[in-house]
Formats: sequence, structure tokens, C-alpha cells
Amino acid sequence: MNEAVFSRNEEFFSSLVRLALRAGRVVMDVYATEFTVSEKGDRSPVTEADQRAEAVILEGLQDLAPEIPVVAEEEFAAGRVPEIGGRFFLVDPLDGTREFLARNGEFTVNIALVENGVPTVGVVHAPALGLLYAGRPGHVFKAKAEGERLGSETPIAVRRAPATLQVVGSRSHGSPQTAEWLQRFPEHSFVSAGSSLKFCLLAEGVADLYPRHGRTMEWDTAAGDAILRAAGGAVLTFDGAPLRYGKHAQAEDTDFANPHFVAFGDPALATGVARQPDATAS
Repeated sequence: MNEAVFSRNEEFFSSLVRLALRAGRVVMDVYATEFTVSEKGDRSPVTEADQRAEAVILEGLQDLAPEIPVVAEEEFAAGRVPEIGGRFFLVDPLDGTREFLARNGEFTVNIALVENGVPTVGVVHAPALGLLYAGRPGHVFKAKAEGERLGSETPIAVRRAPATLQVVGSRSHGSPQTAEWLQRFPEHSFVSAGSSLKFCLLAEGVADLYPRHGRTMEWDTAAGDAILRAAGGAVLTFDGAPLRYGKHAQAEDTDFANPHFVAFGDPALATGVARQPDATAS
């Protein structure tokens, strides 16, 4: 199919939003219980919410676009990974499982479409906060969400970088490398946030910079990356290249693992910054 059928198709976009809302309701059903926690092979936590929400999303994507392969976090952990081409979905049914366990509300449902290595459509739903962010080329917004009902859309866009930058970083995965890298910006303040909400804070123009030295996988970042790009921002590796998706057969890491990166609101801020030496990056 023509690329425009997906990345610029409004009904397809709306269908992904509705699917994220449906998965969010399932997540909240589990959140309201005394759920149990298991440990995956990589020692990361997983709950019934991860598994049930992923099942809902996989079923919905099969109905919506059965010809597009889906790479989903729990399926990947179980060793079920499809062959991908130039177009595929990335799904994280519960990004921020540690935030879910801490019951601080900063967890999200992430669904993204990747085309030719670029995340072109993304939905990030934070059901406990009653928020949903979504973006595709030409249409990016934030809305309140309650259950499976979506409120009025508010268009969002990145802001011009102010004199004192607002930096956002991981609540559960902070690193001394990030603190060291930020020394190049003497005028900045720092706030912690969980899950892919960090990308969304840049996209809506309330933060400016999100450096990430810790490990991430493509399903962690793709939806937020798509929203930020649609809002006018950028996500670059520390050598200044755009973060790419569909990485496999990596000599230095597993399939779909990301290198360290920096997300920018104002693109002018990105000019030259990511290319500065970063001795801590690997």
C-alpha cells in the first residue's frame, strides 16, 4: 500500500487512538487489584496488565492491518518475533512497569508505526493520569481521556528553547552519565518523569531536553519519538544521527536495542549539541 494510506490516513490514526484507550482500560482494571509481579529472563518485572493489554493490542492490530508485522515487548521476551520489512508496528503495552508497581500513575500504553526506519505514527496513553498524546505528520495533539472516552483535542508543538532549559529525565533509570553530560548546560533545571511521558513533555512545549544514557528498546521510544517529531522536535544519537528503528543483527547488542540518545524540543538546540564529545556513551 502507499505510505499515505497509513501515516497520513485519519481513520487509521483514529483507530490506533481507540486501540490505545481500550488497552489502557485493561491496564487500569488490573491496576485496581492486588496484582502479582513476575520476572522475565532479563530480570525486568512483568504483570498481568502487560500481558492482557498486549493481547488486546495485538488482536486490534490484526483486525486493523493484518499485513503489517508487530514487534511487541512481551512477544519478544517470549521469543516470538516476526520478520519485518519497511513497515511494522512497535508495541509496549505497559511502558513504565516500575511506575505501575510504585502506583505513581506515570506509566503508558505505547503504539507506533515505523516506516523505513522512521516512527511516523505514535500514540502514548497514560490511563492513570487521564491523558493521551498522539501524532502523525500534520496532526499532533494532547487530550484528556477517561476510560475509552477521549476529550477534545488540543494541538501541541515544541517551544523555542529558553535561556534556562527544562531538562526531563528518567524517574526510575537515572544515571551519573546524564548528570555529567548536562554540565555543558550551566543554565538548566531538571525534573524526573516516568515512561514515554518524557517525550510528550517536550512535544507539548513544557520541557526542552531529554538525554538518555541508560538502556532502552525500540518499543520504549518509538511512539513518543513519533509524537515529538510530529510536534517539531528531534531525537538524535550522540553522534548526531537520527534515531533509527528496525535495528537487527547488531554486533554490540540485541535486536531492537537503542543506542544512547538525546531528544530535543527546539531543533535549533540540537544543532551541534549531540555531536559534542560524549565519553560516557557506549
